[in-house]
Amino acid sequence: MRKTAAKLLTVAALATSVATVFSGTAVADPAAGVTPAAQDIVGVGSDTTQVLLNQFSADYNATLPGTDTTTPRLYSWDATGSSPITTKTGATPIARPNGSGAGIKALVANTSATVDFARSSRAPQPTDAHGLDFVALAKDAVTWSAKSGGDAPAQLTADQLAAIYNCTTTTWNQIDPSLPANTIKPFLPQADSGTRAFFLGAIGVATPGSCVASGPEENEGTDSRLNDPDVVFPYSVAHFLGQTVGGHTTTTDAPGNLTLRNIAVNGTVLTPVTNNVIDTNFANSQFGRVVYNVVRDAEWTATDPHGQALQAIFGSSGWICTSTAAANDLASYGFLATPACGVATLT
Repeated sequence: MRKTAAKLLTVAALATSVATVFSGTAVADPAAGVTPAAQDIVGVGSDTTQVLLNQFSADYNATLPGTDTTTPRLYSWDATGSSPITTKTGATPIARPNGSGAGIKALVANTSATVDFARSSRAPQPTDAHGLDFVALAKDAVTWSAKSGGDAPAQLTADQLAAIYNCTTTTWNQIDPSLPANTIKPFLPQADSGTRAFFLGAIGVATPGSCVASGPEENEGTDSRLNDPDVVFPYSVAHFLGQTVGGHTTTTDAPGNLTLRNIAVNGTVLTPVTNNVIDTNFANSQFGRVVYNVVRDAEWTATDPHGQALQAIFGSSGWICTSTAAANDLASYGFLATPACGVATLT
């Protein structure tokens, strides 16, 4: 792998992204002045799917007549912002949950008077509380990213990524003698990030080495620490496509100078994006994942109005899994549909 070729591939990838970007407005939290009602379905958690759920909220609620004050509406609170938050009328104020893990913890620690679902970009884990349903939402993938024009090559193997995050490979020339002897700077998102947990699992790293820095918000390349020629940072492919191809960015929720890179597995080079969508082979590899909305099983299986509302929104016959508007939202925000949409996995 020669550095010249890597640079050319990186520039080409960046040019493709820039060429497809168009301006877009990303909604965040319930609209100013709107306080969800006590019966509304309200969620917190993952950064990866927050903009998608915000769009779902706008589009689903638009299907309900303004005069209808009894049917539960859908709302979602972002992973970052002012804290604490009062999620709905009568709710107990809580610290704003940042990430899949934090959202799931908030779901467990509160009742439906405060939180109804948690956005999760990771699958169930053995440490999760019992009695939760992980309801499949869509397909995503996670790759690594690096600064355009920096020292990183266009691709790394899964084993090389593991060595970087285990801190046994610390300079680029250990990967390829033609690359600089500069120190690699591996970063991970904050501790409750589902993308962090998934990426480490995909590369087989149980505990990151001491050279790994944590803290940047996931899927946001605008953090000044990431504007470095030697940074390596995991990134949701869908979120990147939503930012670039979909144009759904803000001053902070944008890729900055980061571009997505390839991963080689067992001698096969996997490209995360083909024709401005997640590449099928990449999505079907160990780096592909399902993203979820997590609910309490007792409520998911209930036949009362609250349980019916959860099924009407998240279920396999619900609005997200069957409506054209939701399908269009998935595509606009970079996600792939999954045939398992609405299927629940009980912890």
